[in-house]
Amino acid sequence: MKDMMSAEVPHMPVEVEMELQVACKAAGLPSRQQFTRWAAAAIEAERLPVELVIRVVDEEESQALNHRFRDKNGPTNVLSFPFEAVPELELHHLGDLIICAPVVQREAAQQGKPEEAHWAHMVIHGVLHLQGYDHQMDSDAVHMEAREIRILQQLGFADPYA
Repeated sequence: MKDMMSAEVPHMPVEVEMELQVACKAAGLPSRQQFTRWAAAAIEAERLPVELVIRVVDEEESQALNHRFRDKNGPTNVLSFPFEAVPELELHHLGDLIICAPVVQREAAQQGKPEEAHWAHMVIHGVLHLQGYDHQMDSDAVHMEAREIRILQQLGFADPYA
């Protein structure tokens, strides 16, 4: 199912075909439309159209994936798996996001943030990673965080780093 959402570029609709997989029993999850809207807001215009998968998981699956792909023992809020097609294929799959519902919900409570705002932040953060943004070096982190803040503010959310 394709969802048309407006991103931060005026008059340029972002076509996002998103597969949402809910693989846990968490309550109060964002709607498909919210996930799509947040992802669309973070997608850069030259990436149009875009396909992506968002999989919402429990701590057990998050921990297993975090250990397997990042060699870290423990669940994490969001994992990003960018997709790179061979050059001769024109595919629009951006990649996959794995978001751990219990971690996101716990972090929102610990940080005193509305859950919706933290979910939006995790989706935007993950989609930026899928597009090559990183925060390993301080200069890259400043650039990525500034972009996150701008996108979140355009969606009506407060600065998550304040």
